[in-house]
Amino acid sequence: MDSLSELVNLLNDNDKMLFRQFLQRKNKRDDVKNIALLDLIKTDDIGGIKKLYKPGKNKDAYHALRKRLQDNLLLFLSQKTFESHSETYDALRLVVVGRFLLENDVVKIAFKCLNKAERLAEHLEQFNLINELLLLKLQYAHLPGAEDLETLTARFLRNQADMQREAKLNMAYAFLRQELQEIHLKGKIVNLTTLMLATIRKYKISIQDLMTYKSIYQILFIANEYAAIQQNYGLIARYINRTNQFINQADKKSSYLFYHISILYFLANFDLRQKDFVKSASYLKEMMDLMVADTRYYTLFYLRYQLLSALNLFYTGFADDAIALLQESLSNTKQISKPEDIEDLRICLTMFLALCNDRGSLKQLTLLTRTDAWYEKKMGMLWTIRKNLMEILVHAQFSNIELAMSRLNSFRRRYKKYLLKTSEERVLLFLGLVEKYLLKPDVAFETTYRNAVLNQLGRIENNDIFTLSFIAWQIARWEKKIAYKVVLTLLQDNN
Repeated sequence: MDSLSELVNLLNDNDKMLFRQFLQRKNKRDDVKNIALLDLIKTDDIGGIKKLYKPGKNKDAYHALRKRLQDNLLLFLSQKTFESHSETYDALRLVVVGRFLLENDVVKIAFKCLNKAERLAEHLEQFNLINELLLLKLQYAHLPGAEDLETLTARFLRNQADMQREAKLNMAYAFLRQELQEIHLKGKIVNLTTLMLATIRKYKISIQDLMTYKSIYQILFIANEYAAIQQNYGLIARYINRTNQFINQADKKSSYLFYHISILYFLANFDLRQKDFVKSASYLKEMMDLMVADTRYYTLFYLRYQLLSALNLFYTGFADDAIALLQESLSNTKQISKPEDIEDLRICLTMFLALCNDRGSLKQLTLLTRTDAWYEKKMGMLWTIRKNLMEILVHAQFSNIELAMSRLNSFRRRYKKYLLKTSEERVLLFLGLVEKYLLKPDVAFETTYRNAVLNQLGRIENNDIFTLSFIAWQIARWEKKIAYKVVLTLLQDNN
Protein backbone atom coordinates (compact mmCIF):
# COMPACT_ATOMS: atom_id res chain seq x y z
CA MET A 1 0.00 0.00 0.00
CA ASP A 2 1.39 3.42 -0.96
CA SER A 3 1.69 6.30 1.50
CA LEU A 4 -1.29 8.25 0.10
CA SER A 5 -3.61 5.25 0.41
CA GLU A 6 -2.36 4.65 3.96
CA LEU A 7 -3.25 8.24 4.87
CA VAL A 8 -6.72 7.98 3.29
CA ASN A 9 -7.35 4.76 5.26
CA LEU A 10 -6.86 6.71 8.49
CA LEU A 11 -10.11 8.54 7.76
CA ASN A 12 -13.54 7.23 8.69
CA ASP A 13 -16.59 7.96 6.52
CA ASN A 14 -17.35 11.23 8.31
CA ASP A 15 -13.71 12.35 8.03
CA LYS A 16 -13.74 11.61 4.29
CA MET A 17 -16.83 13.76 3.86
CA LEU A 18 -15.17 16.59 5.81
CA PHE A 19 -11.96 16.22 3.80
CA ARG A 20 -13.92 16.43 0.57
CA GLN A 21 -15.51 19.69 1.82
CA PHE A 22 -12.03 20.90 2.83
CA LEU A 23 -10.79 20.31 -0.74
CA GLN A 24 -13.84 21.98 -2.27
CA ARG A 25 -13.19 25.12 -0.22
CA LYS A 26 -9.54 25.18 -1.29
CA ASN A 27 -10.14 24.54 -4.98
CA LYS A 28 -10.13 27.81 -6.93
CA ARG A 29 -10.73 26.25 -10.35
CA ASP A 30 -13.34 23.82 -11.64
CA ASP A 31 -10.86 21.56 -13.45
CA VAL A 32 -8.89 20.50 -10.35
CA LYS A 33 -8.72 16.69 -10.23
CA ASN A 34 -7.92 16.16 -6.54
CA ILE A 35 -11.47 15.06 -5.59
CA ALA A 36 -11.58 12.66 -8.54
CA LEU A 37 -8.26 11.17 -7.40
CA LEU A 38 -9.61 10.82 -3.85
CA ASP A 39 -12.59 8.86 -5.17
CA LEU A 40 -10.31 6.57 -7.18
CA ILE A 41 -8.18 5.84 -4.10
CA LYS A 42 -11.29 5.06 -2.04
CA THR A 43 -12.43 2.52 -4.63
CA ASP A 44 -8.88 1.12 -5.00
CA ASP A 45 -9.00 1.62 -8.78
CA ILE A 46 -5.56 0.64 -10.09
CA GLY A 47 -6.37 2.08 -13.50
CA GLY A 48 -7.01 5.47 -12.02
CA ILE A 49 -4.38 7.36 -14.02
CA LYS A 50 -6.14 6.42 -17.27
CA LYS A 51 -9.37 7.92 -15.97
CA LEU A 52 -7.67 11.15 -14.93
CA TYR A 53 -5.39 11.62 -17.94
CA LYS A 54 -5.58 10.40 -21.53
CA PRO A 55 -3.12 7.63 -22.49
CA GLY A 56 0.30 9.03 -23.29
CA LYS A 57 -0.34 12.28 -21.48
CA ASN A 58 2.01 13.72 -18.88
CA LYS A 59 2.57 11.27 -16.03
CA ASP A 60 4.38 14.03 -14.14
CA ALA A 61 1.06 15.83 -13.80
CA TYR A 62 -0.44 12.73 -12.18
CA HIS A 63 2.38 12.45 -9.64
CA ALA A 64 2.19 16.20 -8.93
CA LEU A 65 -1.55 15.78 -8.32
CA ARG A 66 -0.88 12.93 -5.86
CA LYS A 67 1.73 15.06 -4.08
CA ARG A 68 -0.70 18.01 -3.72
CA LEU A 69 -3.46 15.71 -2.47
CA GLN A 70 -1.09 14.18 0.10
CA ASP A 71 0.00 17.65 1.30
CA ASN A 72 -3.64 18.70 1.68
CA LEU A 73 -4.44 15.49 3.52
CA LEU A 74 -1.56 16.05 5.96
CA LEU A 75 -2.82 19.60 6.56
CA PHE A 76 -6.34 18.29 7.17
CA LEU A 77 -5.06 15.58 9.54
CA SER A 78 -2.97 18.10 11.48
CA GLN A 79 -6.05 20.29 12.03
CA LYS A 80 -8.14 17.26 12.96
CA THR A 81 -5.48 16.06 15.40
CA PHE A 82 -5.31 19.45 17.05
CA GLU A 83 -9.10 19.44 17.43
CA SER A 84 -9.00 16.02 19.09
CA HIS A 85 -6.33 17.26 21.50
CA SER A 86 -8.17 20.50 22.23
CA GLU A 87 -6.42 21.33 25.51
CA THR A 88 -2.97 21.06 23.93
CA TYR A 89 -4.18 23.12 20.99
CA ASP A 90 -5.63 25.77 23.31
CA ALA A 91 -2.35 26.09 25.21
CA LEU A 92 -0.31 26.36 22.02
CA ARG A 93 -2.74 28.88 20.54
CA LEU A 94 -2.52 31.04 23.68
CA VAL A 95 1.30 31.03 23.49
CA VAL A 96 1.20 32.14 19.84
CA VAL A 97 -1.33 34.88 20.63
CA GLY A 98 0.65 35.95 23.71
CA ARG A 99 3.82 36.31 21.63
CA PHE A 100 1.95 38.39 19.03
CA LEU A 101 0.48 40.68 21.72
CA LEU A 102 3.84 41.20 23.41
CA GLU A 103 5.44 42.08 20.09
CA ASN A 104 2.70 44.68 19.62
CA ASP A 105 2.90 46.13 23.18
CA VAL A 106 -0.47 44.76 24.38
CA VAL A 107 1.25 43.64 27.57
CA LYS A 108 -1.50 43.05 30.13
CA ILE A 109 -3.64 40.76 27.97
CA ALA A 110 -0.49 39.01 26.67
CA PHE A 111 0.58 37.93 30.15
CA LYS A 112 -2.98 36.76 30.91
CA CYS A 113 -2.83 34.54 27.81
CA LEU A 114 0.56 33.12 28.81
CA ASN A 115 -0.56 32.47 32.41
CA LYS A 116 -3.59 30.53 31.17
CA ALA A 117 -1.42 28.63 28.69
CA GLU A 118 1.01 27.70 31.46
CA ARG A 119 -1.78 26.31 33.66
CA LEU A 120 -3.04 24.18 30.77
CA ALA A 121 0.45 22.99 29.84
CA GLU A 122 1.27 22.07 33.45
CA HIS A 123 -1.97 20.09 33.68
CA LEU A 124 -0.98 18.20 30.51
CA GLU A 125 2.69 17.87 31.54
CA GLN A 126 3.74 19.50 28.25
CA PHE A 127 7.23 20.42 29.44
CA ASN A 128 8.50 21.55 26.04
CA LEU A 129 5.59 23.97 25.67
CA ILE A 130 6.12 25.25 29.23
CA ASN A 131 9.78 25.79 28.36
CA GLU A 132 8.84 27.87 25.32
CA LEU A 133 6.38 30.10 27.15
CA LEU A 134 8.66 30.60 30.16
CA LEU A 135 11.44 31.69 27.79
CA LEU A 136 8.95 34.15 26.33
CA LYS A 137 8.06 35.46 29.79
CA LEU A 138 11.75 35.82 30.64
CA GLN A 139 12.36 37.71 27.41
CA TYR A 140 9.73 40.29 28.41
CA ALA A 141 10.33 40.20 32.18
CA HIS A 142 11.40 43.89 32.10
CA LEU A 143 7.91 45.07 31.14
CA PRO A 144 5.38 46.42 33.66
CA GLY A 145 3.07 43.67 34.94
CA ALA A 146 5.62 40.90 34.35
CA GLU A 147 6.31 38.29 37.03
CA ASP A 148 9.27 38.58 39.37
CA LEU A 149 12.45 37.56 37.53
CA GLU A 150 13.73 35.32 40.34
CA THR A 151 10.40 33.47 40.53
CA LEU A 152 10.36 33.00 36.76
CA THR A 153 13.96 31.80 36.74
CA ALA A 154 13.30 29.24 39.49
CA ARG A 155 10.27 27.91 37.63
CA PHE A 156 12.21 27.75 34.37
CA LEU A 157 15.03 25.76 35.99
CA ARG A 158 12.52 23.41 37.63
CA ASN A 159 10.85 22.81 34.27
CA GLN A 160 14.27 22.19 32.70
CA ALA A 161 14.78 19.44 35.28
CA ASP A 162 11.36 17.99 34.37
CA MET A 163 12.30 18.06 30.69
CA GLN A 164 15.58 16.31 31.46
CA ARG A 165 13.78 13.66 33.51
CA GLU A 166 11.29 13.00 30.71
CA ALA A 167 14.10 12.84 28.15
CA LYS A 168 15.97 10.24 30.23
CA LEU A 169 12.81 8.15 30.60
CA ASN A 170 12.17 8.31 26.86
CA MET A 171 15.76 7.28 26.08
CA ALA A 172 15.49 4.38 28.54
CA TYR A 173 12.18 3.31 27.01
CA ALA A 174 13.65 3.46 23.50
CA PHE A 175 16.61 1.34 24.65
CA LEU A 176 14.31 -1.25 26.25
CA ARG A 177 12.12 -1.40 23.11
CA GLN A 178 15.25 -2.02 21.06
CA GLU A 179 16.28 -4.84 23.39
CA LEU A 180 12.77 -6.25 23.12
CA GLN A 181 13.11 -6.37 19.34
CA GLU A 182 16.37 -8.30 19.77
CA ILE A 183 14.48 -10.82 21.94
CA HIS A 184 11.55 -11.00 19.52
CA LEU A 185 13.33 -11.29 16.23
CA LYS A 186 16.81 -12.60 17.05
CA GLY A 187 16.20 -14.74 20.09
CA LYS A 188 18.46 -12.74 22.41
CA ILE A 189 18.46 -14.18 25.94
CA VAL A 190 17.76 -11.49 28.55
CA ASN A 191 16.82 -11.44 32.24
CA LEU A 192 14.20 -8.71 32.60
CA THR A 193 15.07 -7.60 36.13
CA THR A 194 18.78 -7.37 35.29
CA LEU A 195 17.98 -5.46 32.11
CA MET A 196 15.69 -3.02 33.94
CA LEU A 197 18.22 -2.29 36.67
CA ALA A 198 21.06 -1.86 34.16
CA THR A 199 18.91 0.56 32.12
CA ILE A 200 17.97 2.60 35.19
CA ARG A 201 21.64 2.91 36.13
CA LYS A 202 22.70 3.67 32.55
CA TYR A 203 20.32 6.64 32.25
CA LYS A 204 20.63 7.72 35.92
CA ILE A 205 16.91 7.39 36.63
CA SER A 206 15.68 7.64 40.22
CA ILE A 207 12.86 5.51 41.68
CA GLN A 208 10.78 8.69 42.07
CA ASP A 209 11.17 9.39 38.34
CA LEU A 210 9.47 6.07 37.66
CA MET A 211 6.36 6.94 39.67
CA THR A 212 4.32 8.59 36.89
CA TYR A 213 1.52 7.26 34.70
CA LYS A 214 3.67 7.44 31.58
CA SER A 215 6.70 5.67 33.05
CA ILE A 216 4.52 2.99 34.70
CA TYR A 217 2.84 2.43 31.32
CA GLN A 218 6.21 2.14 29.59
CA ILE A 219 7.56 -0.32 32.16
CA LEU A 220 4.41 -2.44 31.99
CA PHE A 221 4.51 -2.48 28.20
CA ILE A 222 8.05 -3.88 28.27
CA ALA A 223 7.27 -6.30 31.10
CA ASN A 224 4.10 -7.56 29.40
CA GLU A 225 5.92 -8.21 26.13
CA TYR A 226 8.75 -9.96 27.98
CA ALA A 227 6.33 -12.19 29.90
CA ALA A 228 4.52 -13.08 26.67
CA ILE A 229 7.79 -14.14 25.05
CA GLN A 230 8.74 -16.23 28.08
CA GLN A 231 5.14 -17.49 28.44
CA ASN A 232 5.48 -16.98 32.17
CA TYR A 233 3.62 -14.02 33.61
CA GLY A 234 4.82 -14.87 37.11
CA LEU A 235 8.14 -13.30 36.07
CA ILE A 236 6.60 -9.81 36.16
CA ALA A 237 4.55 -10.11 39.36
CA ARG A 238 6.79 -7.58 41.16
CA TYR A 239 6.05 -4.93 38.51
CA ILE A 240 2.33 -5.67 38.74
CA ASN A 241 2.37 -5.24 42.52
CA ARG A 242 4.10 -1.87 42.23
CA THR A 243 1.60 -0.82 39.57
CA ASN A 244 -1.33 -1.68 41.83
CA GLN A 245 0.20 0.45 44.60
CA PHE A 246 0.68 3.35 42.20
CA ILE A 247 -2.86 3.16 40.76
CA ASN A 248 -4.39 3.16 44.25
CA GLN A 249 -2.44 6.27 45.31
CA ALA A 250 -2.13 8.34 42.11
CA ASP A 251 -4.28 11.29 41.12
CA LYS A 252 -6.95 10.48 38.54
CA LYS A 253 -6.47 13.22 35.92
CA SER A 254 -8.10 13.29 32.48
CA SER A 255 -4.72 14.12 30.92
CA TYR A 256 -3.47 10.69 32.02
CA LEU A 257 -6.45 8.84 30.52
CA PHE A 258 -4.52 7.04 27.74
CA TYR A 259 -1.89 5.76 30.18
CA HIS A 260 -4.48 4.87 32.82
CA ILE A 261 -6.56 2.80 30.38
CA SER A 262 -3.42 1.14 28.99
CA ILE A 263 -2.26 0.20 32.49
CA LEU A 264 -5.66 -1.34 33.30
CA TYR A 265 -5.43 -3.32 30.05
CA PHE A 266 -2.01 -4.70 31.04
CA LEU A 267 -3.29 -5.58 34.53
CA ALA A 268 -6.36 -7.33 33.07
CA ASN A 269 -4.13 -9.28 30.70
CA PHE A 270 -1.73 -10.24 33.50
CA ASP A 271 -4.54 -11.65 35.66
CA LEU A 272 -6.06 -13.44 32.67
CA ARG A 273 -2.77 -15.18 31.95
CA GLN A 274 -2.38 -16.00 35.66
CA LYS A 275 -5.89 -17.54 35.49
CA ASP A 276 -7.39 -15.04 37.96
CA PHE A 277 -10.40 -14.42 35.72
CA VAL A 278 -12.47 -12.60 38.35
CA LYS A 279 -9.77 -10.01 38.93
CA SER A 280 -9.17 -9.67 35.21
CA ALA A 281 -12.87 -8.97 34.61
CA SER A 282 -12.78 -6.37 37.39
CA TYR A 283 -9.96 -4.47 35.65
CA LEU A 284 -11.86 -4.71 32.37
CA LYS A 285 -14.87 -3.05 33.99
CA GLU A 286 -12.66 -0.21 35.24
CA MET A 287 -11.17 0.03 31.78
CA MET A 288 -14.58 0.36 30.11
CA ASP A 289 -15.69 3.00 32.64
CA LEU A 290 -12.73 5.15 31.55
CA MET A 291 -13.17 4.37 27.84
CA VAL A 292 -16.75 5.65 27.71
CA ALA A 293 -15.55 8.96 29.13
CA ASP A 294 -13.74 9.78 25.88
CA THR A 295 -14.79 8.58 22.40
CA ARG A 296 -11.18 8.73 21.14
CA TYR A 297 -10.05 6.14 23.65
CA TYR A 298 -13.21 4.07 23.30
CA THR A 299 -12.41 3.62 19.61
CA LEU A 300 -8.70 3.02 20.24
CA PHE A 301 -9.12 0.36 22.95
CA TYR A 302 -12.45 -1.22 21.95
CA LEU A 303 -11.08 -4.25 20.08
CA ARG A 304 -8.45 -4.95 22.74
CA TYR A 305 -11.14 -4.77 25.41
CA GLN A 306 -13.31 -7.18 23.40
CA LEU A 307 -10.40 -9.59 23.01
CA LEU A 308 -9.71 -9.87 26.75
CA SER A 309 -13.44 -10.03 27.51
CA ALA A 310 -13.84 -12.93 25.09
CA LEU A 311 -10.83 -14.77 26.53
CA ASN A 312 -12.22 -14.40 30.05
CA LEU A 313 -15.57 -15.78 28.91
CA PHE A 314 -14.02 -18.67 27.00
CA TYR A 315 -11.74 -19.88 29.76
CA THR A 316 -14.51 -19.68 32.38
CA GLY A 317 -16.82 -22.00 30.44
CA PHE A 318 -18.83 -19.59 28.28
CA ALA A 319 -17.52 -20.59 24.87
CA ASP A 320 -20.67 -19.70 22.92
CA ASP A 321 -20.74 -16.19 24.39
CA ALA A 322 -17.03 -15.72 23.70
CA ILE A 323 -17.39 -16.83 20.07
CA ALA A 324 -20.43 -14.58 19.53
CA LEU A 325 -18.55 -11.62 21.04
CA LEU A 326 -15.59 -12.06 18.69
CA GLN A 327 -17.80 -12.59 15.65
CA GLU A 328 -19.72 -9.41 16.43
CA SER A 329 -16.49 -7.47 17.03
CA LEU A 330 -14.99 -8.60 13.72
CA SER A 331 -18.17 -7.75 11.80
CA ASN A 332 -18.08 -4.23 13.25
CA THR A 333 -14.42 -3.43 12.63
CA LYS A 334 -13.76 -0.08 11.00
CA GLN A 335 -11.13 1.18 8.61
CA ILE A 336 -9.39 2.97 11.46
CA SER A 337 -9.08 -0.27 13.45
CA LYS A 338 -5.46 -1.37 13.79
CA PRO A 339 -4.68 -4.43 11.62
CA GLU A 340 -2.84 -5.98 14.58
CA ASP A 341 -5.98 -5.79 16.75
CA ILE A 342 -8.08 -7.39 14.00
CA GLU A 343 -5.57 -10.21 13.50
CA ASP A 344 -5.58 -10.84 17.27
CA LEU A 345 -9.37 -11.24 17.22
CA ARG A 346 -9.22 -13.44 14.14
CA ILE A 347 -6.66 -15.90 15.50
CA CYS A 348 -8.47 -16.03 18.82
CA LEU A 349 -11.78 -16.86 17.10
CA THR A 350 -10.01 -19.55 15.06
CA MET A 351 -8.65 -21.10 18.27
CA PHE A 352 -12.06 -20.99 20.01
CA LEU A 353 -13.81 -22.68 17.09
CA ALA A 354 -11.09 -25.33 16.72
CA LEU A 355 -11.15 -26.22 20.41
CA CYS A 356 -14.95 -26.58 20.14
CA ASN A 357 -14.52 -28.86 17.09
CA ASP A 358 -16.25 -26.35 14.81
CA ARG A 359 -15.26 -26.54 11.13
CA GLY A 360 -15.71 -22.77 10.96
CA SER A 361 -12.12 -22.63 12.22
CA LEU A 362 -10.97 -23.69 8.73
CA LYS A 363 -12.70 -20.67 7.19
CA GLN A 364 -11.15 -18.36 9.77
CA LEU A 365 -7.71 -19.75 8.91
CA THR A 366 -8.18 -18.69 5.30
CA LEU A 367 -8.80 -15.12 6.50
CA LEU A 368 -5.36 -14.97 8.18
CA THR A 369 -3.89 -13.97 4.85
CA ARG A 370 -0.77 -11.98 5.65
CA THR A 371 2.73 -13.36 5.20
CA ASP A 372 4.76 -14.84 8.04
CA ALA A 373 7.24 -11.98 7.59
CA TRP A 374 4.43 -9.45 8.23
CA TYR A 375 3.21 -11.37 11.28
CA GLU A 376 6.74 -11.65 12.68
CA LYS A 377 7.28 -7.92 12.32
CA LYS A 378 3.88 -6.71 13.50
CA MET A 379 2.75 -9.41 15.92
CA GLY A 380 6.05 -10.88 17.09
CA MET A 381 7.76 -14.23 16.68
CA LEU A 382 5.80 -15.98 19.44
CA TRP A 383 2.45 -14.95 17.95
CA THR A 384 3.52 -16.13 14.49
CA ILE A 385 4.84 -19.45 15.80
CA ARG A 386 1.58 -20.01 17.67
CA LYS A 387 -0.41 -19.17 14.54
CA ASN A 388 1.55 -21.71 12.48
CA LEU A 389 1.21 -24.43 15.11
CA MET A 390 -2.52 -23.82 15.32
CA GLU A 391 -2.80 -24.05 11.54
CA ILE A 392 -1.13 -27.50 11.65
CA LEU A 393 -3.48 -28.70 14.41
CA VAL A 394 -6.65 -27.42 12.75
CA HIS A 395 -5.85 -29.13 9.46
CA ALA A 396 -4.98 -32.33 11.33
CA GLN A 397 -8.20 -32.12 13.35
CA PHE A 398 -10.34 -32.06 10.22
CA SER A 399 -8.35 -34.79 8.43
CA ASN A 400 -6.35 -32.59 6.06
CA ILE A 401 -3.33 -34.72 6.89
CA GLU A 402 -1.20 -33.99 3.82
CA LEU A 403 -1.72 -30.25 4.22
CA ALA A 404 -0.94 -30.50 7.95
CA MET A 405 2.31 -32.37 7.18
CA SER A 406 3.25 -29.80 4.55
CA ARG A 407 2.69 -26.97 7.03
CA LEU A 408 4.65 -28.86 9.69
CA ASN A 409 7.67 -29.31 7.43
CA SER A 410 7.54 -25.62 6.38
CA PHE A 411 7.34 -24.62 10.04
CA ARG A 412 10.36 -26.71 10.95
CA ARG A 413 12.42 -25.25 8.10
CA ARG A 414 11.56 -21.68 9.02
CA TYR A 415 11.66 -21.77 12.82
CA LYS A 416 13.82 -24.68 14.00
CA LYS A 417 17.01 -22.62 14.09
CA TYR A 418 15.24 -19.77 15.96
CA LEU A 419 13.68 -22.15 18.50
CA LEU A 420 16.99 -23.85 19.24
CA LYS A 421 18.69 -20.46 19.58
CA THR A 422 16.08 -19.32 22.12
CA SER A 423 16.18 -22.61 24.07
CA GLU A 424 12.59 -23.39 23.06
CA GLU A 425 13.18 -27.08 22.39
CA ARG A 426 9.80 -27.76 24.04
CA VAL A 427 8.08 -26.37 20.93
CA LEU A 428 10.05 -28.79 18.78
CA LEU A 429 9.17 -31.60 21.22
CA PHE A 430 5.49 -30.67 20.87
CA LEU A 431 5.88 -30.59 17.09
CA GLY A 432 7.51 -34.03 17.16
CA LEU A 433 4.53 -35.45 19.05
CA VAL A 434 2.12 -33.89 16.56
CA GLU A 435 4.15 -35.37 13.69
CA LYS A 436 3.94 -38.84 15.25
CA TYR A 437 0.18 -38.49 15.45
CA LEU A 438 -0.06 -37.32 11.83
CA LEU A 439 2.01 -40.27 10.59
CA LYS A 440 0.19 -42.80 12.76
CA PRO A 441 -3.02 -41.56 14.49
CA ASP A 442 -3.26 -44.76 16.59
CA VAL A 443 -0.07 -43.70 18.42
CA ALA A 444 -2.33 -41.56 20.63
CA PHE A 445 -3.45 -44.75 22.38
CA GLU A 446 0.08 -45.90 23.22
CA THR A 447 1.28 -45.43 26.81
CA THR A 448 4.68 -44.00 25.80
CA TYR A 449 3.03 -41.33 23.65
CA ARG A 450 0.49 -40.42 26.34
CA ASN A 451 3.21 -40.08 28.97
CA ALA A 452 5.25 -37.83 26.68
CA VAL A 453 2.20 -35.57 26.21
CA LEU A 454 1.30 -35.51 29.90
CA ASN A 455 4.90 -34.78 30.90
CA GLN A 456 4.52 -31.41 29.20
CA LEU A 457 2.10 -30.39 31.96
CA GLY A 458 4.83 -30.66 34.56
CA ARG A 459 6.83 -27.71 33.20
CA ILE A 460 6.07 -24.30 34.68
CA GLU A 461 6.44 -22.54 31.32
CA ASN A 462 3.64 -24.75 29.96
CA ASN A 463 1.08 -23.49 32.49
CA ASP A 464 0.07 -20.59 30.27
CA ILE A 465 -3.56 -20.77 29.09
CA PHE A 466 -2.58 -20.87 25.42
CA THR A 467 0.03 -23.58 25.89
CA LEU A 468 -2.46 -25.63 27.90
CA SER A 469 -4.88 -25.29 24.99
CA PHE A 470 -2.34 -26.86 22.64
CA ILE A 471 -1.65 -29.72 25.05
CA ALA A 472 -5.42 -30.22 25.53
CA TRP A 473 -5.75 -30.80 21.78
CA GLN A 474 -3.30 -33.71 22.06
CA ILE A 475 -5.02 -35.21 25.10
CA ALA A 476 -8.39 -34.96 23.36
CA ARG A 477 -7.11 -37.32 20.63
CA TRP A 478 -7.12 -40.35 22.96
CA GLU A 479 -9.84 -39.25 25.35
CA LYS A 480 -12.13 -38.75 22.35
CA LYS A 481 -13.47 -35.54 23.84
CA ILE A 482 -13.88 -32.04 22.50
CA ALA A 483 -10.59 -30.29 23.28
CA TYR A 484 -12.43 -27.40 24.97
CA LYS A 485 -13.70 -29.73 27.71
CA VAL A 486 -10.13 -30.93 28.27
CA VAL A 487 -8.90 -27.31 28.50
CA LEU A 488 -11.41 -26.50 31.22
CA THR A 489 -10.40 -29.62 33.16
CA LEU A 490 -6.69 -28.72 32.87
CA LEU A 491 -7.41 -25.19 34.13
CA GLN A 492 -9.24 -26.55 37.17
CA ASP A 493 -6.42 -29.00 37.92
CA ASN A 494 -3.84 -26.26 37.36
CA ASN A 495 -5.44 -24.00 39.91
